[in-house]
Amino acid sequence: MAAVIKDIGEIWSRLFDHRPFLSGEIKFFLREFEEKHSDREVERLFEILEWTTEIKETQIDRVKLASDVHLPNLNANLEVAVSMCNRILEKEELHRSDKTLEAKREIRKVEWETFIEDMTQKCTKVDATFSDKEEELREFYADLEKKLNIGK
Repeated sequence: MAAVIKDIGEIWSRLFDHRPFLSGEIKFFLREFEEKHSDREVERLFEILEWTTEIKETQIDRVKLASDVHLPNLNANLEVAVSMCNRILEKEELHRSDKTLEAKREIRKVEWETFIEDMTQKCTKVDATFSDKEEELREFYADLEKKLNIGK
């Protein structure tokens, strides 16, 4: 019985205990990374450090100077744009508040609805007249056919 329990424990550890496999994979990954990437990563870090010190020493002053030159002009342009937008909004508000324009819109809306109703009624009358004429013609031709059959 003890041998069976020992075998079951060994089977369980082989199936579900992945520590030995993972340990080997981790060691392999670290070895590969350290051998292949460590020098390249250090070189990249030094390049980045050089770039940042160059930017710090030379570019910051140029950016300050350029911003001192161009920002007032940009600010003036933005103020002009804002004032133009405000004028457009004021004009639009005037048009919206114009009562005669709104009244004319309502009149046109009522006229349009009346026109649509009138056209619907006329279409209904035309359909009814057509149906009546169609029925009359059917009756006429049915009567004519009966008369022709009587004569035979």
